[in-house]
Amino acid sequence: MIRRLAVIPTYNEEGNIDLILSQLFTALSGDEVLVIDDGSPDGTASICKELMLTNPRLHLIERKKKSGLGSAYRMAFLWALDQGFDEVIEMDADGSHQVSDLLRMMDVKTMDPEIDLVIGSRWIKGGKTINWSRSRERLSRIANRYVRIMLGMGVHDSTAGFRIYSSRILRKIDLGHIRSEGYSFQIEMTRAAHKAGAVIREVPITFKERVNGVSKMSKKIVIEAMFLVTAWGLKRVLRVK
Repeated sequence: MIRRLAVIPTYNEEGNIDLILSQLFTALSGDEVLVIDDGSPDGTASICKELMLTNPRLHLIERKKKSGLGSAYRMAFLWALDQGFDEVIEMDADGSHQVSDLLRMMDVKTMDPEIDLVIGSRWIKGGKTINWSRSRERLSRIANRYVRIMLGMGVHDSTAGFRIYSSRILRKIDLGHIRSEGYSFQIEMTRAAHKAGAVIREVPITFKERVNGVSKMSKKIVIEAMFLVTAWGLKRVLRVK
């Protein structure tokens, strides 16, 4: 039996966490969930602690302060490997990722055990976004096209945060050398998986803009991602490791 762990980083997701956890535990039979909370002042962790009293499949790691998406996932990956999980799911807490799409992603992964990374993609045929402005969609499309050109990976949505990793590929990646935070973390992990020989498959999803709470996207995150992609692209051209 495959052991799966869904990882959900949180910061001020009081209005969303209960619903997404309920949906996950209803849909996923036997799979477990790890919430990593970055010291949310709104009580997100307290909600999780209360749910844990009646649900042994829910786990919580509390961090004292907001330390970034990348470091949260790195901690989660190491925890999952140490606990012996076979697959690790990345998923947002804000309702933008649909459990129905996750089930399709899991089916794709199950039907082909050679797949190391499944990416829920907005930018392949069948994928779409809901309640995004045209400017935001254009920015994401252009950014992902730039990543595809610079890094030569053939992935259409390298910034996607909706994923399933096999533990096999996570063990091949030196997680200690993954330094990015923000959405550049997703790009760096895609790059690392590709360099490690991962079989990557994109599955179309519907990404819905959050209803509750505030988006964590910022200009700083975008600038960081574009700077790093340019540096990685130059290394690729110059054949520098």
